[in-house]
Amino acid sequence: MAEAPPRAPGVEARAGKFPGPSLIPALNAIQERVGWLPRTELVALSRDVRRPLYEIEGLISFYPHFRTDPRVRAELRVCHDLSCWLRGADERIAALKERYGADADVEIVEGSCLGRCDTAPACTVNEAPAPMDAVLVTGLDHPAPPRARSGARWPNDPYPAPEDRYAVLRDVLGGRLDVADIIAALKDSGLRGMGGAGFPTGRKWDLVAAQEATPKYVICNADESEPGTFKDREILATQPHLVLEGMLLGMLAAGAGEGWVFIRHEYGPEERVIRREIEHLREIGLVGPDAGGSGTRLSVEVFTSPGGYILGEESALIECMEGHRGEPRNKPPFPGTYGLHGKPTLMNSVETFAHVPVIAARGARWWQAQGRGDQAGLKFFAVSGHVERPGVYCIPMGTTVRELLDLAGGVTGGQPLGAIQPGGASSNFMGPDQLDVALDFGTLQAAGSMLGSGAMVVMAEGTDLLAAAVNVLRFFRDESCGKCVPCRVGSAKAHVILDGVLVAGGGPADVGSDIRDLAEVMRRTSICGLGQVALGPVMSVLRLAEAQGLAEDHG
Repeated sequence: MAEAPPRAPGVEARAGKFPGPSLIPALNAIQERVGWLPRTELVALSRDVRRPLYEIEGLISFYPHFRTDPRVRAELRVCHDLSCWLRGADERIAALKERYGADADVEIVEGSCLGRCDTAPACTVNEAPAPMDAVLVTGLDHPAPPRARSGARWPNDPYPAPEDRYAVLRDVLGGRLDVADIIAALKDSGLRGMGGAGFPTGRKWDLVAAQEATPKYVICNADESEPGTFKDREILATQPHLVLEGMLLGMLAAGAGEGWVFIRHEYGPEERVIRREIEHLREIGLVGPDAGGSGTRLSVEVFTSPGGYILGEESALIECMEGHRGEPRNKPPFPGTYGLHGKPTLMNSVETFAHVPVIAARGARWWQAQGRGDQAGLKFFAVSGHVERPGVYCIPMGTTVRELLDLAGGVTGGQPLGAIQPGGASSNFMGPDQLDVALDFGTLQAAGSMLGSGAMVVMAEGTDLLAAAVNVLRFFRDESCGKCVPCRVGSAKAHVILDGVLVAGGGPADVGSDIRDLAEVMRRTSICGLGQVALGPVMSVLRLAEAQGLAEDHG
């Protein structure tokens, strides 16, 4: 009897899953055409692709973007997560419900972060961005547009003019530059993944390039969905050429012919920018069957996410692209060896890819010189919350919290600072005594937090920090994929307990040991980072309160 082919360890649970192609683009297309997913359309799809209806229903029930009932005249989706909550979202949502609640043609949906934290409190009208205040003042038909972007060029862009763009890519395709030299430059530069994990970029590229299995794939993870995080959105809108050039260089380095920009569906305006830039690349011959006359095939497409924060986790993203429910895989194997369709896959974030061209063009030494002290390079930060000028800032790695806060105009109204989250919803709270901590991977970790998604959320003195942390916990509870019990049950149980403390008028001193026990269990046993960090912000608030109490006792 012939032996079965060897299986990669850790993928046994995938046995029996339906093979591709993914039906998610087809479902997205139906919803875009019809406005929702009627059963007649699903039955026809099932028949056309010869896939069981229950498989399609399983996808629809998992992904929040899919609608199974007809759309009303106006779907008003409102955000109640931390950055918006700090800017009065609860009061605005109550006002919206009072104004539109009796209108049968208006559906008000409270949901997770929309990635528009700089215009908080944020909302969308039929998926078009529209600040809540504009909807309240001018109505649903003529909401004010989102904040306009400046035309300033970011310091990581090596190209003075549009006609200069893609010079590095042209040099590689023309044989004037070797991709091995680019990988070496990335290693020497110290560039690390800017999506949160911080894995050395050059090592990742080298690992995928060394794999013998083919075909290989490259994915740009543009699914940032964490409260307070919108830097990648801004990069997509203002630097699509750098993101795509970095991707294409990664494809050439890894030996991949296909690349994908996986983008969250809430980023409709930014998706249109990326699609236009891809079309421009086709027109000038840098993407296609004979890219740049090199004889190399390079194909880049867009995959629109059907929703869910969990898809920012790389293996859940791959599950989605393969047409399954977006649940994280057990690791190992990692995507670099066993990724999309079981093949070696290079995945980096938007910001990581956007930094590649300038390193390849100016060298590792130039990149290292951009940082402060021992830190290398530049870093994009999204700043929101109680701050005068919420927005995106590109600063030297190692810049202090105080300096970034000053760039953003300081705390709203000149108020004293209460606390910050330096790295998005996953990061631990830091107190006002830590303003001079440098914003880099190692220093923030030593200070008890992390660089995370590069999103600083500012809270003024007087903010109920426990309520703020419970707001973050609610987000993680709502966004848990449900695959593992510690995350699914633990986040819900913890929220019930802590919400009870808040309703009773309690504070950090009233939080019992059961929350600490839950946090430890979730941290140790959850499959992915969501469950592992869900209670981290709450625990950091408890530590801040304990430290303040000790200081007062000694004062």
